[in-house]
Formats: sequence, structure tokens, C-alpha cells
Amino acid sequence: SYQVNSLMLKITNNPQVKVLHCLPALHDQKTCTVKSILKKYGFKNGMEITDEVFQKNQKIIFEQAENRLHTIKAILVSSLLKTIKF
Repeated sequence: SYQVNSLMLKITNNPQVKVLHCLPALHDQKTCTVKSILKKYGFKNGMEITDEVFQKNQKIIFEQAENRLHTIKAILVSSLLKTIKF
């Protein structure tokens, strides 16, 4: 298993490193679902990404997630247009 955390980012020795995430992220304990998952698997500070790293990169993470949405829509339209005969 892995977790993107501040130690991992420090090891890159690149202060400009950016973290992207496809969402949803299990990084905090603000919902009952996430609390139960983290407890079940013994995680204390997020699962695949820590809350600290997520919060520091949230602007770019949400921008990437929005771009992903538009990409998915474009692929769907392209796929549908190939099957529709005019």
C-alpha cells in the first residue's frame, strides 16, 4: 500500500512538486463513511493521501477533477456520434 504524505513529497527533493488526485479522496474524518473505512483499515491520517497534503494541493486537485469531467463528457459525445446515423 502507499500514501501520499509530506515525507513522500520531501523525498522528491522538489519544492515545486504538485499532487493530483482523481477524487474522491479519503483524507479526513468529516463523514461517517470515511471514519468507518479509516478505522476498519487502521489509518489515522487519511488513506491514500493525508489531509495536510490534500489541503495544500486542493486548488489544483479540484481543477484537475473538473477537467476530468469535461474530458469524460467529450468522450461520451464522441462515442455517441459514431453510433448515430444522420
